[in-house]
Amino acid sequence: MNSDSNAATKVAIVTGGASGLGYAIAEKFVQQHIRTIIVGRNEEKLQAAKEQFGELCTYKVCDLSDLAQIPGLVHEIVEEFGQVDILVNNAGINMKKPFEEVTDEDFQRIILTNVTAVFALSREVVKDMLPRNRGSIINISSMASQYGIPKVIAYTASKSAIEGMTRAMAVELSPEGIRVNCVAPGFIATDMSAKALNNDPERKNKVLSRTPMGKLGTPADVAEAVYYYATEGAKYVTGTVLPVDGGNSVGF
Repeated sequence: MNSDSNAATKVAIVTGGASGLGYAIAEKFVQQHIRTIIVGRNEEKLQAAKEQFGELCTYKVCDLSDLAQIPGLVHEIVEEFGQVDILVNNAGINMKKPFEEVTDEDFQRIILTNVTAVFALSREVVKDMLPRNRGSIINISSMASQYGIPKVIAYTASKSAIEGMTRAMAVELSPEGIRVNCVAPGFIATDMSAKALNNDPERKNKVLSRTPMGKLGTPADVAEAVYYYATEGAKYVTGTVLPVDGGNSVGF
């Protein structure tokens, strides 16, 4: 009995899985009996998350902005767990600065982590998925790609790129059985957003007033959407961007 259920266990990689949205996504996957490998830079945080999630969770320490490490990371995961069924490209960095103060280095640093590393990791995982003609890749975008937000030019460029890449990947990979979709979270209550919004009542008021539901979302709301894309329930869904935003992207 046990070996059969183990054979059916899917394997997922969640980048940035030790905190915030990634943590919620990894938690949901483990609850649904998906073997989940969380990837991040901070071993202490990864270890703590693994302890919370239990034996279905493993972690790998990797700075994804060091592109040379990515093929080895994927090879190691495939060697250890046999395959990768689901990839969630969640890791990302942000920076708030007035447009004219953003340096070339600032811009490149955000693009490297948020776009180039996502491409490189996806490419390596796809090499494992192609021979099996199945897989689900879920990218994480942002409201920054749905409309203009001031002082986050590099982040906005990176998330717009992610949505374009999602469509291009879906068109090329879906005939091979690999679905590619994207979740665009709105304003979600995390430690990071709480800090930002509580220190800026005007911004918080603006966020809530243009969100028809009138409240922030939770990381679990995003995790549910990601999980949907990872399941058979979404087997005819590819190339889509799903805003999980309480109506924010259409709010006035």
